[in-house]
Amino acid sequence: MARKIIVIGSGAAGMTAASSARAADPAAEITMFTEDADVAYSPCVIPWAIEGKVAWGAVVMHAPEYYAKEKNITILTKTKVDGIDDAAKTVVAAGNTYRYDSLVVAAGGKVFMPPIPGTDLDGVFVVRTVSDGKKIQAAVKAANDVVVAGAGVIGLELALGLVHMGKDVTVVEMMDQVIPRIADRDMADPIQLYLEEEGVKFVMKAPVQGVNGAGKVSGVTAAGKEIPCEVVIFATGVRANLDLTSKIGLDVGRMGAVAVSPTMQPYKKGRLVPDIYVAGDMVQCYSAVTSGPTMSQLGSTAVRQGAVAGKNAAGGRAQFGGVASPWVSVIGEKQVAGTGLSTGLASWYGIDVVSGKATGLTRARYYPGAKELTVKVLADRTSHRIVGAQIVAGEEATGRIDWLTSAAVNGMTAEDFLVRSENAYCPPTSMVKDVVISAVEKLVENFKP
Repeated sequence: MARKIIVIGSGAAGMTAASSARAADPAAEITMFTEDADVAYSPCVIPWAIEGKVAWGAVVMHAPEYYAKEKNITILTKTKVDGIDDAAKTVVAAGNTYRYDSLVVAAGGKVFMPPIPGTDLDGVFVVRTVSDGKKIQAAVKAANDVVVAGAGVIGLELALGLVHMGKDVTVVEMMDQVIPRIADRDMADPIQLYLEEEGVKFVMKAPVQGVNGAGKVSGVTAAGKEIPCEVVIFATGVRANLDLTSKIGLDVGRMGAVAVSPTMQPYKKGRLVPDIYVAGDMVQCYSAVTSGPTMSQLGSTAVRQGAVAGKNAAGGRAQFGGVASPWVSVIGEKQVAGTGLSTGLASWYGIDVVSGKATGLTRARYYPGAKELTVKVLADRTSHRIVGAQIVAGEEATGRIDWLTSAAVNGMTAEDFLVRSENAYCPPTSMVKDVVISAVEKLVENFKP
């Protein structure tokens, strides 16, 4: 009899899990439930779609009909799963009960909405789905003033895009720097300065205290003052969606997300739950650069987790390892990237770090179009192991941060890196000695008393 596999959620983790399960078991009966109207898209592209750089039709890569025809996967959109019975191995959705042999829960996350008055007013939005993006795009056409709550990378990408659309944009951030937590202040400040030069205004160290208006947004209150606006967009981070998993008592880790084993199986009262796998934004990971749990709510992580969950749901024995969580953002003419620990995160884990920082160019200095590149590398003061890095560049940040991610994940010390690392050289692509190597050289110098 064919194995019945149910997948809850159509994000990167869920879609990958379903496709991986199909590849592992061609005969399985695979059914997916999603509350979304669209499947197979990346939320990361939404800021550019709102701006108009990417067409909405191109954002959604495949319709449910494609998966039914090409992969024999049934997808039920706009369908909420109301409950799971892990003892009976059933789920309830839209009043119907479905039996499973294996279940993958990839219900994603929820944008954190602060508990303040006025968030239910017309003109308040979050950035999560294609539907959210389309609503924002329609609303800002008639707006002059927009407030973006949150100065993470999504908020900053969105803010600059709205400025390019001719809007007056203010970013309100409760921390004292942009890209908080994952970037160091000295690497984040140049991004804020660039955005200010482009016309984005900032109110820092001031959370949104309230959204004002009678039925419709007229402004927000922050730092005790009102900022007039017609649209408020909350880009205030994502929390794990535990609505379903809490009903069946799955263990939650110290990061506020579902604790899982390397096979992506959850725990219940400390014991592995058979035939259930959890992946994506709702999962707590383990750090690859330090001992301890972490969160990695990235599309790239979700795809890796979904692949493991899907293979195992089909009877496989795949495992998911630790994460360094490399990230990159393109904000206008700037690229900013990071991996592993920032100085702040290292302190949270009790790690004293030494840093090395170098500035150079993305190409040979005589080659046309060379852009400034700054690299900062962090290492444990005691072991000299590389634990993190950040890059601000005019181009080509991704390859360099991937290079440093490999070094961190493989436990290289700064000294090892200089012995074992090489960079390819061509005048249009790098300096003869890449700035990454110069930054690690400076790091080694800074270890000396």
